[in-house]
Amino acid sequence: MAERRPAQDRMSDRLPPQDLEAEQATLGAMLMESGAVSRAMSIVEEADFYREAHRRIFAAIHALEEAGDPVDVVTVGAELRRREQLAAVGGGEYLTRLIGEVPTTAHVIRYATIVHEKAVLRRLITAGGEIQGLGYDNPEELTLALDEAEQLIFEIAQQRSSREYEEIGPLVHETFRFLEETSRRGDSVTGIPTGLRDWDQMTAGLQNGDLVIIAGRPSMGKTSLMINNVAMNAALNSKKPAAVGIFSLEMSASQLAEMLLCGRARISSWRLRKGQARGEDWKRVVHAVDFIDKAKMFIDDTPSISIMEMRSKARRMKLQHDIGLICVDYLQLVTTGAQRSENRHQEIGEVARAMKSLARELNIPIVLGSQLSRNVERREDKRPILSDLAESGSIEAEADIVCMLYRESYYQRKKDAEEVEEAAKAKASEGREQYRGEIDVAELIIAKHRNGPVGTVKFGFKQDSRIFENISAAREAEVYGN
Repeated sequence: MAERRPAQDRMSDRLPPQDLEAEQATLGAMLMESGAVSRAMSIVEEADFYREAHRRIFAAIHALEEAGDPVDVVTVGAELRRREQLAAVGGGEYLTRLIGEVPTTAHVIRYATIVHEKAVLRRLITAGGEIQGLGYDNPEELTLALDEAEQLIFEIAQQRSSREYEEIGPLVHETFRFLEETSRRGDSVTGIPTGLRDWDQMTAGLQNGDLVIIAGRPSMGKTSLMINNVAMNAALNSKKPAAVGIFSLEMSASQLAEMLLCGRARISSWRLRKGQARGEDWKRVVHAVDFIDKAKMFIDDTPSISIMEMRSKARRMKLQHDIGLICVDYLQLVTTGAQRSENRHQEIGEVARAMKSLARELNIPIVLGSQLSRNVERREDKRPILSDLAESGSIEAEADIVCMLYRESYYQRKKDAEEVEEAAKAKASEGREQYRGEIDVAELIIAKHRNGPVGTVKFGFKQDSRIFENISAAREAEVYGN
């Protein structure tokens, strides 16, 4: 019995995936009809053709189309002659033969799609060789090698174009159609809505590719805003729900689930934990369970996750569940994966850049929590400003939107508690418990907005259920005396 050769040796004998008939039909259709040129070029590019002669013919057609010149056998032949390539592709006779290979130009989209699909398979083979090389190189940083391998496969799975540039004409027409359709619908929120009316009006929702920072001092409500409001509204939006990926580095998945339940049910998590929930509370919790169960929400609570591991998991979420939004709580807990840098500012800057890059790569918004520095506490007016972003000005540079949370009542209560004498602490604790049922006015200061206005919007914040709510100016004046 003949010895079986290794798979690698057997594969070396095989031709890469190709379909020369589809390549000929695509080029023939482009030579026959001017409308077929733009339709085919929307699907294939020069590198998609397997035969060198076909790549040269496509390049000549592309050059003529770009210059606004007519495309036919005569003009393409002249362009190839000018490039001194006509003989190499088979002469004018081969161009004429290409037209004879076309049953109908009506199917040019299908012909071009076949050419493109075969090219994708060849790229997969090439990527496999590169991944094999990564393994044989025996890299010291395994995580870097795995990240590079995953990125190679992800880009192929997304069928990304390898073009180095795009023409402005098609782009501006596509943008015009989008704006015209938005105007016709009368919908001012074009991105993912947060459910908080005034915030959505200022930002038009969370836009694909944007990095949105929500910053604040500890206990100000960053996690509540990201998870109870932004993530939950995105996942359960009635018009266009989106799958949401959550990376929680501070709270466990079970803690987030409890927060989501209490926020949706509008009940006190403190009362639930103390076993003091009433019958009506449990009914609301049951309804909240049924409601949240419909959400496509995926939580990863790995502590001190590295940016490379997060990027890898985010790509898998995108491929498997087509997530439309990622929330990360919070920036300062994400590591670069390398040994702890002495320059913490530089390390945070690297993470922020990687987050922005990931938002663009996946073409989804990423909402990233961030701490504010202690400088806020030292000022009389404790409303945060951009320079209060903890540890790195790179955060401001990379972000498309920077929002900062402020609740005046938080500082007032803190001040009241500090003024209570030791003997009266028990009573003060009882008073703080009463605060849990109140609604605070919270300010969201939009300090940077790359594509829109800056300013401050106000919400109500329910202390007991840790959720932000829309609040009218009249209600605000009535309850808070503002």
